[in-house]
Amino acid sequence: MTPNVVDLFCGAGGLTAGLEAAGLSVLKGVDVDRDAKYAYETNTDATFVDVDVRSLASNAEPVEQWFSEASSGPFTDEVEVLAGCAPCQPYSTMSHGEHDDDDHTNHDEWGLLDAFRQVVVDVEPDVVVAENVLQVREDDTYAEFVETLADLGYAVNDDENKKVYLPEYGVPQTRRRWVLLASRHGSISLPEPEYTDPAEFPTVRDCIGHLPPVEAGEAHPEDPTHRARELSETNRERIELTDPGGDWRDWEAAGREDLLLDCHRKASGKSYTAPYGRMEPDEPAPTITTQFYNYGSGRFGHYDPDQNRALSIREGALLQTFPPDYDFYDEWSNVGVKNLGRLIGNAVPPRLGQVIGEAILEHLASEADGRAVADGTA
Repeated sequence: MTPNVVDLFCGAGGLTAGLEAAGLSVLKGVDVDRDAKYAYETNTDATFVDVDVRSLASNAEPVEQWFSEASSGPFTDEVEVLAGCAPCQPYSTMSHGEHDDDDHTNHDEWGLLDAFRQVVVDVEPDVVVAENVLQVREDDTYAEFVETLADLGYAVNDDENKKVYLPEYGVPQTRRRWVLLASRHGSISLPEPEYTDPAEFPTVRDCIGHLPPVEAGEAHPEDPTHRARELSETNRERIELTDPGGDWRDWEAAGREDLLLDCHRKASGKSYTAPYGRMEPDEPAPTITTQFYNYGSGRFGHYDPDQNRALSIREGALLQTFPPDYDFYDEWSNVGVKNLGRLIGNAVPPRLGQVIGEAILEHLASEADGRAVADGTA
């Protein structure tokens, strides 16, 4: 028996791809981002549904129908899993300072987690998955979400188990996430980390070191997704002076104070070492954001001193653990680098999705074994 899943806020399919890799059957992916449809349906077995989750909060019949249609076969006890990774921007620390065009600061987003809660109330699936940034746990909407689950009789994994450091689960970036698992059939939790020794964490070099070199502004002919954004002449000079793991202090040491930004000349800006930095080759990457392709948006310079550029689109996807052949677009002109950066940076890393899927299957198997023992049929 395979659990059936509806993936709310599915984006380009990171969570769905991971759940399918674990062996779950994802029925539908729901999102209003039409740029995600091609990637979602091309790389997963699920159907993309262009619907606002808030409309499902006021009428959850479509979700109930999707589950009902999937359970019309020979089994009468199919497991329903509702996953929802509501946009994290309202809760992210990156949303509480200066904003740029890619900071989705629309206040409507604050209601999406509550919309997810209402769908749970109406559908009462067997298992609920909610993934977000760590800061979500400090919000009143999240507290109400958890309280609702308790009122409905769900068992929820404890807070220590919810706190996920991704390198411990095989994702080569220092991203931290909050993963809530809830079940109507007994206790459920994520497995113990795969890696506990930082020396064993997957690294940037492990993940992208095999890719052929490309220049800034160039796309590789055999994989057009392996393309890097063009650099200005000033930024080209900056990255050429930056060592692996280095930053603007390398420019200063080389006597090129003219390359410093205004913030670096102030005492308050001396600690801003990530923007315009190169990655460390033998450590996990920094968190892959929606602007990983932009050299100045974080420590996104390629670690190889012979490759003076920011990460390519393919490299960002690999660091997010998308499969190497994941197909994100049909025509480049239909999406472009900015949209692809958003789709990849906002995604749940598929490897984390697989860990979540394996946790669900282990939980269901354990509960089935327990019932068999209780019934005397084991």
